[in-house]
Amino acid sequence: MELQARRVFRFALVVALSATIGFAMQLEFTLLPPVLAVLLSLKPAPPMKPRALLVLVTVILITTSIGMLLVPLLLHYPLTAVLLGLLGLYASSYLTVNLKQSALGTFLAMGFVLISALGLSSVTYGWTWVQTMAGGVIIAILCQWLVYPFFPEDPAAATATPAPPVGAEQSNWIALRSAIIVLPVWMAALSDPSTWVSALTKSLTLGQQSSYPGAREAGLELLGSTFLGGLLAVLFWLLLGILPNLWVMFLLSLAVGIYGGSKLYGILSTRFPPSFWSNTLMTLWILLAPAVADSASSKDVYKAFVVRFLLFVGVTLYAWVAVVLLEQWRQRKAVRMQARAAST
Repeated sequence: MELQARRVFRFALVVALSATIGFAMQLEFTLLPPVLAVLLSLKPAPPMKPRALLVLVTVILITTSIGMLLVPLLLHYPLTAVLLGLLGLYASSYLTVNLKQSALGTFLAMGFVLISALGLSSVTYGWTWVQTMAGGVIIAILCQWLVYPFFPEDPAAATATPAPPVGAEQSNWIALRSAIIVLPVWMAALSDPSTWVSALTKSLTLGQQSSYPGAREAGLELLGSTFLGGLLAVLFWLLLGILPNLWVMFLLSLAVGIYGGSKLYGILSTRFPPSFWSNTLMTLWILLAPAVADSASSKDVYKAFVVRFLLFVGVTLYAWVAVVLLEQWRQRKAVRMQARAAST
């Protein structure tokens, strides 16, 4: 089997197994295992060793617990807490862009903004999210260990040359953009975490994006991935409703993973970058997993889904507008600096 095909099947199986195990265990936040599986399996590489997993889980517990430490500050010194949250977003973007530690950067961002919003609503709620996140990482890595021997990397592919780091100016710019994208959604989540938690998760995936092309391409990527993820979530839900059990959940997850993985790794031709398809899969699971949980608790699934999706679209539109305005401001600033340098 060719390397690209092995990567597709490995990615799809890891995500499908993680999602199925998360639902079978009836975790409090079932969106975390598949979302973390997507995040940790995007890079085609062998799974981490047991010692590295232990270190990662420890780091996750530390970084996400920072959000719980922000809760007293949010209650008594809100301005200081918000400034610390912005600093955390900057640090997470630096890890993602400069050091190529996307998983660690995402966990740090979640700790500062997502966990703090949940902890402000309920300390138990916040700690449950922290524990489920650590458990979701363990599930995803265990699934990687199980699947990798059947679909391994080629020895040469495993030692690929890393991409050069982004310059300091670009890193600072991406960090500023990330903070501006996430900050309003974080403020809304602090007032109503139960409604905004999914939208805040979505904004974090948008804010951690290392680069966006022009305005039109950015809109296609941001809005297109959101709408496609929503469409896939609806289709997944309708098919699951025909025969709702874990086997069907696994098979549907596998089918979606194969489709998304084929786009990610070049088996199926696409004009969109890999970030488009990773955002699509993230959106799918962030929308679908709460819907399954709502169904189990006899809530109005369709009303909750529509509310979440509309929030997603609103957050995505805001992110697009913010990217366009910020890039225009940056270009005008660069032109003024060049004109000033030319005049001197």
